[in-house]
Amino acid sequence: MPHRPAEGRRHGRRRRRRPGRISGLPWVVKAVAGLLVAAGVVGLGDRWAVLYAEHRAGDALKEQLDLAAAPEVEIGGFPFLTQLAGERLESVRVTVPDVAADRVSLARVSATAHDLRLDTDGFTSVRGARVPRLDGDVLLSFADLNRELGASQVEFSGDGGGRVRARGTLPVAGHEVRLRAEARIERQGARGVATEIGGMRLDIGDMATYRPGSRASQGLHLTAKGSAALAREAGRARALLAVPAVVRRMGVPDATVREALNDDGKLAELTGSPRFARQAQGLNLLDLALGNPALPRALGLDPGLLEALSRLTRPVLADRLSLAFELPEPERGDVRLRDVRVEKDGVRVRLEGSGLAVGGS
Repeated sequence: MPHRPAEGRRHGRRRRRRPGRISGLPWVVKAVAGLLVAAGVVGLGDRWAVLYAEHRAGDALKEQLDLAAAPEVEIGGFPFLTQLAGERLESVRVTVPDVAADRVSLARVSATAHDLRLDTDGFTSVRGARVPRLDGDVLLSFADLNRELGASQVEFSGDGGGRVRARGTLPVAGHEVRLRAEARIERQGARGVATEIGGMRLDIGDMATYRPGSRASQGLHLTAKGSAALAREAGRARALLAVPAVVRRMGVPDATVREALNDDGKLAELTGSPRFARQAQGLNLLDLALGNPALPRALGLDPGLLEALSRLTRPVLADRLSLAFELPEPERGDVRLRDVRVEKDGVRVRLEGSGLAVGGS
């Protein structure tokens, strides 16, 4: 009688599957692939919507703020369309270049608005927005300052100690004089930045230095090199000693002066002493020129230059070097400046805002 396999064994063989195959896998792969494609299409559409919204927002800000170019707008958070439907954006970063501020331009104003509440008309338009909180900074770039104020040939840089250093030349009465000054930058009020200029000095070649002010150390004084040159030139030394006011200020005895004016040896002996050099450097040539108009030319100085220097008072020079500015006051809400820092690339001021509104919201 032929042997027949048991029914259970036959059915058991039918239920066997080849190793490595899982039932229904092709369908799962297709479903996952389809979901990925759909997600990619949705994500791509969301990104296009963000780009369009950023472009429209930049154009609107350009018109509202009367800017020369549209600012950069970057909308944060994902997905954008879901945020738009909920009339709430996680963050929006706006960078505005070259904002006019008094006599200089701010290199950049960059701010991030957080948790914006939108006033929308569906997906078609945004009428306005409320900004509960905003933070950012203002950068006054040294590179932009040097380019913008280049007509004065003065360059600004950080001195490494929290101050701004000004170096360059200024045209004064047809002469190019070297300028040195330092500026201390500090916040003034809620929206302003003030500049305190100090250490102002104008060098007339190697001969004299002008410091605006009325103190004994200020005014126009001979340098060490200038007084040494004066001592070597008998004609200029005699011209200086021939002025009674000079002799009185230097404290040289009249008898010594008379001998020096009549004897070259005595003159050289007097002017060659270290004491004479120190006394000569202590003379304010601007004051002496007022009562002795011929003295500047006798010393080799242009009288027109001295007259122009007398008009370069501290306020006049400080105004030329001022980096002060003030942010405009918003119609709604509040914007305040915080700490001021002098960095390698410029002056950076942190700003904060609250309760702001844009558009019709």
